[in-house]
Amino acid sequence: MNSQSNSTPDDAPTTASVDAPVTTPVTAGLLRGALDVERTAHGLLPHRLPAHARRQIPDDTLAQVEAQTSGVRLAFRTRATRVELDALPTRRAYRGAPAPADGSYDLLVDGVLAGRTVVPGGRVRAMDMTDGSVEVREGSPGTAVFDGLPARDKDVEIWLPHNEMTELIALRTDAPVEPAPDSGRRVWLHHGSSISHGSNAAHPTEIWPARAAAAGGVELVNLGFGGSAMLDPFTARAMRDTPADLISVKIGINIVNADAMRLRAFVPAVHGFLDTVREGHPDTPLLVMTPILCPTHEDTPGPLMPDFADGSVRFKATGDPAEVPAGRLTLTVIREVLARIVKERAAEDENLHLLDGLALFGEEDQAELPLPDGIHPSPEGHRRIADNFARLAFGPDGPFGR
Repeated sequence: MNSQSNSTPDDAPTTASVDAPVTTPVTAGLLRGALDVERTAHGLLPHRLPAHARRQIPDDTLAQVEAQTSGVRLAFRTRATRVELDALPTRRAYRGAPAPADGSYDLLVDGVLAGRTVVPGGRVRAMDMTDGSVEVREGSPGTAVFDGLPARDKDVEIWLPHNEMTELIALRTDAPVEPAPDSGRRVWLHHGSSISHGSNAAHPTEIWPARAAAAGGVELVNLGFGGSAMLDPFTARAMRDTPADLISVKIGINIVNADAMRLRAFVPAVHGFLDTVREGHPDTPLLVMTPILCPTHEDTPGPLMPDFADGSVRFKATGDPAEVPAGRLTLTVIREVLARIVKERAAEDENLHLLDGLALFGEEDQAELPLPDGIHPSPEGHRRIADNFARLAFGPDGPFGR
């Protein structure tokens, strides 16, 4: 099949030629992986946190990343051979860093990748990582076009860019569309950091949670938030209130990155987060994941600072390892603490489990697939993490196995 995209300099998106076009309103009923939607001047903006949680967000970082559509997809059934989606992307850029690539729109037919395209243009939010200032450059909507689809009844998913905000404007097809039927698959609710969000992955279906979900045959709700897995109570309440058959939380890297807590605050924060999730899911399999290997922070506390010295983005830890005995956190400390917390709680909670992040991505993996910026895995690293998670969590002896 052929995939193409186009955009116009006008405010209105291009309407490409479609024989007998059928326009279907983009509504929440066509979406999976979003916890809320917002009507904007352009269309429908999916959110991965509900409105009551968004009102408590303390910074611009989380406000932006929760609206990036990692794991969010349109799901519908149709005989259409041509699908067009008008959208307005909002890309996040960093001053001094290379411009971000256009986000990928991945189309699946009956679960198999059948097309991939981009929507160029759109809005850009450029942030200065040294002082937090933001410059917004407005842009125009565009159209993702998928052609040559099989002329039969089929389930279609369009996975939206994991690293962009995506305002959905219009869906056009050459045959009627109806919401996809319930798949009957279990729902996996996952919370984590930028690694779970998909940093450095090239496509939305290739972030590690999406690949692992496909391997495990489950429906993904991805609450991976770049820079923002901070044990926030409003995130715990959102997870408490979201229907799920399987739940996982990946804890640690952002708390060290930001030097956000000391050991004294971290331990009760973990307990409080798990307590809140358990209020809504008392018996659901709950998997606590420790951080993957990250040499930058294994034994050196945060805060983390960007380094553009060689023209690319790398990160360095600036804390003092000598302060660890006084309560400064490193990944080594966090793994030990989480293992102890889970062991203690599991004595009364048989559905609580621990997964060591070093089993997902450890020293051998780092030697073969080094973290390109010192923090985030490469696209190949995402595949490695996904494969290991699928084996350890969804395998016959895993906590998410049947």
